[in-house]
Amino acid sequence: MLRTPLPWLAALLVAYLLVPLVAFLVRAPGQSGAATAAPGVGDALRTSLITASISTAVVTLLGVPLGYLLARSASRTAGVLGVAVQLPLALPPLMSGILLIYLVGPYTTIGQFFNGGLTDSATGVVLAQCFVAAPFLVISARSAFAAVDPAQLDVAATLGHGALSRVLRVALPIAARGIRAGMLLAWLRAFGEFGATIVLAYHPYTLPVFTYVQFSSTGLAATTIPVLVTLGAALVVLLIADRGPARRAHRRRAVRIPKPRPPALSQGPVLDFIMSARLGGFRLAVVHGGAGRNLAILGASGSGKSATLRLLAGVLTPQDAHISLGGRDLAVLPAERRGIGYLPQHPTLLPHLRVWEQVTFGVGADPALAAFWLDRLKLTDLADRYPDQLSGGQARRVGLARALAREPRLLLLDEPFAGLDAPVRDELRRLLRTVLRETALTSVLVTHDPDDAALLSQDTLLMADGAVLQDGPTRTVLTHPAGPVAARLLGVRNIGQGYVDADRVLESGPLRVALPASALKTPAWQNAKMPPTSVAWCVQPYDVRVVATGGTDGTGGIAATVDDVAHLGPIAELLLRLDGGAELTVTVPSGQEPELGARCGVEVPPEAVIVWPAT
Repeated sequence: MLRTPLPWLAALLVAYLLVPLVAFLVRAPGQSGAATAAPGVGDALRTSLITASISTAVVTLLGVPLGYLLARSASRTAGVLGVAVQLPLALPPLMSGILLIYLVGPYTTIGQFFNGGLTDSATGVVLAQCFVAAPFLVISARSAFAAVDPAQLDVAATLGHGALSRVLRVALPIAARGIRAGMLLAWLRAFGEFGATIVLAYHPYTLPVFTYVQFSSTGLAATTIPVLVTLGAALVVLLIADRGPARRAHRRRAVRIPKPRPPALSQGPVLDFIMSARLGGFRLAVVHGGAGRNLAILGASGSGKSATLRLLAGVLTPQDAHISLGGRDLAVLPAERRGIGYLPQHPTLLPHLRVWEQVTFGVGADPALAAFWLDRLKLTDLADRYPDQLSGGQARRVGLARALAREPRLLLLDEPFAGLDAPVRDELRRLLRTVLRETALTSVLVTHDPDDAALLSQDTLLMADGAVLQDGPTRTVLTHPAGPVAARLLGVRNIGQGYVDADRVLESGPLRVALPASALKTPAWQNAKMPPTSVAWCVQPYDVRVVATGGTDGTGGIAATVDDVAHLGPIAELLLRLDGGAELTVTVPSGQEPELGARCGVEVPPEAVIVWPAT
């Protein structure tokens, strides 16, 4: 069995770090009292504690905003600043002190303005400590803020929180642990600072400077007490920091929930929009206008569906946009003023808030209405739980309740069922259908699944590569896709190429179907070359009929062989290979399917075939 060397390597470093400490503690008691006398060590300790604490407070006050800006910006300026704030780490502390002399020394403009009070003073000590300790805080804060999910800030914006509120109530609590670690590192670095301090502010003595003076004037034994005091002070601070603010207990705490108030029912406003955006090398141009209140946007991954939803939410900047909701242009309003509810792909619950606090987090959220949605979405018993105590389906319902608690005029849902188990997905889908029906809310749903569109929308918009393929009533879009790409997005399995002659007979391999005149009167044939011409065609599996034997009568009854049989509960899906090589997928009621390898016939009803001009 192979054994990893990692424990041995780790143990080697631990030994290297601890053995000198143990050696010091073993020899310290043997030092004579006179040799170890260190008058003034108390004053030096007090100076170090006070100045390290002040410098940590200063770099925290200034460094946390800087860390946030560096984490949120991808500009070249931010990159340059990110390198610049790390320079003190690369400099020997003595050189840091020399650089500070050029800034605040007694002969500089700043130094003369303060009458030389910035050197050889406690102020000088703080300035030196800030310079060498600041990178630890800034780097930690930047890393902590970079770990904050941008979607959490986006959702907070749609809940009415302005930029400062999003920092203070979302980003800062989430990043707090990393910032506390940076503060500890900054304090320890300031407490132990020597090189810059001895150049800029030799007096008053800090513990490191005092220890150096003792060693230089008296010898090693005279450093025993300063070293012990330094170790003790650092250990106390580390123990306090390790305890940190008390971690929240996962015990159930009662939440006072007011009497529920149902939402005011009114017909949702009509939504239409024209938007364009450029996202790197991706161009998005989308237009929608319809009479339905509930819109589904359906497309493959990367088609621009979620980007469209984020443009509607106001958390993505468009090149050009007009978004009319009941006659009001939302495009001119920031996200926090649009009055929308937004549920992104992941619930993006805030980890430091319980369910009740999540649902009432929106600016102006009505607690009574929040209580109604808690009850309606079966969340009342979970009101005192934190996000990490919820299942995926429960978290989605909390996100939905949070979006609804502000009584939004528009509800945006970005794949709300993604990643959920089938029973949970079906339950949430039925629940959302009921909510939309009962509240008459205007909604936009992004999905990959045509079933979602069928259940939750009145209009459907199909997208591919940032453009609209088809837009119209859901029933029309699902039953009459505008082209082969649209048909594939809708899950149509039988799509092929063929030729329609002057008599409107479709020929595609062994398949020959006499088309009705209505087949050539769809929008796809407007301004298109009429037959004879090449075409693309499709037919749904449930429209194809399986018969006992095949024929060659030109209207169906094509001979075929059963290549595969898949049992899908109440139906069976057949893969049929037609004589001539083409394949068709067919569904039949379970129990009526032929055996694998059996010969059968296929009939394709002419009215079930959709044809489009070849492109």
